[in-house]
This record gives sequence, C-alpha cells and structure tokens, in this order.
Amino acid sequence: MAKATKWTIDPAHSDIQFKVKHLGMFTVTGTFKKFEGEVISENENFSDAVISFTIHTNSIDTNHSDRDAHLKSDDFFSIEKHPHIVFKGTFNNDTLSGNLTINDVTKPVTLDAELTGTGKGRFGETRAGFEVDGKINRKDFGLVWNLLMEAGGVVVGEEIKLHFNIQLTA
Repeated sequence: MAKATKWTIDPAHSDIQFKVKHLGMFTVTGTFKKFEGEVISENENFSDAVISFTIHTNSIDTNHSDRDAHLKSDDFFSIEKHPHIVFKGTFNNDTLSGNLTINDVTKPVTLDAELTGTGKGRFGETRAGFEVDGKINRKDFGLVWNLLMEAGGVVVGEEIKLHFNIQLTA
C-alpha cells in the first residue's frame, strides 16, 4: 500500500476569485487574500484526495473599501461571528465534491477541478497545480441581503461564480 502524502496550499502561488452580478448588468470580481488548506492523497493523480480548506472572511477584497466593509458586515459574512468559510471534501475524476460551510450553513457542493500538473519547484520541493471552477447560490448559505432597483431587478445577483488557482507543496 502506498504511503499517503500531505500537501499544503502555497498561498503565495494560489488565488481565490469570485464574481457576482451587480445591478443586473455589471460583474464585480473579488478575491480572498488569506486562506490555508491541505490535501492528503496516496495517488499521484490525486484520485483519492481528501481536502480541507479554510478561507478567512476578513480577507475579502473587491478593490473597493466601502463594498468590502459592507460584505464584512452582518448583512453578508458577519466576520466577527463567522470568521471562516470551510470546505471539506474529495477530488475524483476532475470533480471536487464536499461540504461548504458559510455563515454556519453547510451545503454539499460539486465543482469542476483540473489537475494542471505536478513537478519539482525551484528549491526541489514537489508541487502540484489545480484549477477549480464552479457556481454556488449565495442565498443557499444565508447571504440574503439585497435591494430592489427602481427599474426592477436587484442590486446583488444570487449566483456566485468561483475560480481558484491552487498550488500545493509536499
């Protein structure tokens, strides 16, 4: 039996992005700047990988300080009460499946995930790369704040598009 390898996320070479419609016409892009996680796998192709991932809600950045403050407030992430977003799941057949917890609401999610490669890093360490894409509905996780616009529609869309570039080191 092969020995399990513990991989850790390299935050200096990884990023977490999200996109959401604003005013029904525009797309707002944001990132989370602080996160950590690990992957445990016995297989080089990660077909048996078990993933644990934590995002710090206080690190949200949409390149607009007032919007970031609103997202950190009780209208959205309530960062004082809910400092983390947590994912625990598995990788198999280009799919990342597991439980996502936001604001103490846990729901199953399935995201597309591609192993983009493995190899040696600059200092001889073993590295692996993944790209992860998917969508969630923010209301499923208790993120329900919104305003109706005078012309119809809402200020913040329900669908959140996710894109992660993840680099792991073993």
